[in-house]
Amino acid sequence: MQGQAQQQAYDRGITIFSPDGRLYQVEYAREAVKRGTASIGVRTEEGVVLAADKRSRSPLMEPTSVEKIHKADDHAGIASAGHVADARQLIDFARRQAQVNRLRYSEPIGIEALTKEVTDHIQQYTQVGGARPFGVALLVGGIEDGEPRLYETDPSGTPYEWKAVSIGANRGDLQEYLEENYGDNLDLDGGIALALRALASADEGTLEPSGVDVASITTESGAFHELDNDEIEAHLDDFDLLPSEEDADDDE
Repeated sequence: MQGQAQQQAYDRGITIFSPDGRLYQVEYAREAVKRGTASIGVRTEEGVVLAADKRSRSPLMEPTSVEKIHKADDHAGIASAGHVADARQLIDFARRQAQVNRLRYSEPIGIEALTKEVTDHIQQYTQVGGARPFGVALLVGGIEDGEPRLYETDPSGTPYEWKAVSIGANRGDLQEYLEENYGDNLDLDGGIALALRALASADEGTLEPSGVDVASITTESGAFHELDNDEIEAHLDDFDLLPSEEDADDDE
């Protein structure tokens, strides 16, 4: 009983390490990320691709109200997995930092610098009493000095740079798929195909255009572009990822 009481004390106190060096509240925040629908980032020679599963919980919900990918600046995008409200707070913070950098230095903020500004902010919530960690992970992608960059943030406030990465539900399976199919010579269309096929691999091999978000930031334009439903449907059709008519009939 005494051991249980001690563990409960570590559970409640964000600023208290357990005897084995763990912060339980940060670990619980990571569990919140796993409960969110998946987001995927892929870095290619031609730019960065962000894709996210945004299936709605009800056919009555407007698909456009489910936002998983956001424009942080003209040259940067962010995808999230976990608590949506926490993600919005961090994305607003990232947007403010990007604008401050433009006003202060008259140049776009670097993707690495932007990510570290966000993770520094996240880390503060792991050592301040009376506040909880952010229950969300982010993928920050964009163009820095003409080169594509892709970073992941985690509830502990640690940034990681990746060539391809998944966050959210089914991370283990999706990451394994990316590791098996990623190539250093991917072009942008290849990156979109890899991201969509990875998402489809966890969803019976098919995707609905309204149930996925895709955005890209290319090295040529250096600009964030979110694909509309028609563009997403065209890609899904090209990659043979649309549900068949028989599947649609079964759903009805």
